Amino acid sequence: MMKKLAKLKYLPNNFKIIENGDHVLCAVSGKKISLDNLNYWNVETQEAYFSYKEAHQKRESEN
Repeated sequence: MMKKLAKLKYLPNNFKIIENGDHVLCAVSGKKISLDNLNYWNVETQEAYFSYKEAHQKRESEN
């Protein structure tokens, strides 16, 4: 395991790896998210979320 932060470009149905790594950080909680487990992100803000809970929390905080 590399234990290196990856840099990604989030796309509507996928993401592109800009800098190799094995994880990204959740924009809400700061938790590490393995690229294998990355399922939630926002294309407009280019942010990753640990789970649907953090994604929902972020959306609610913007309203």
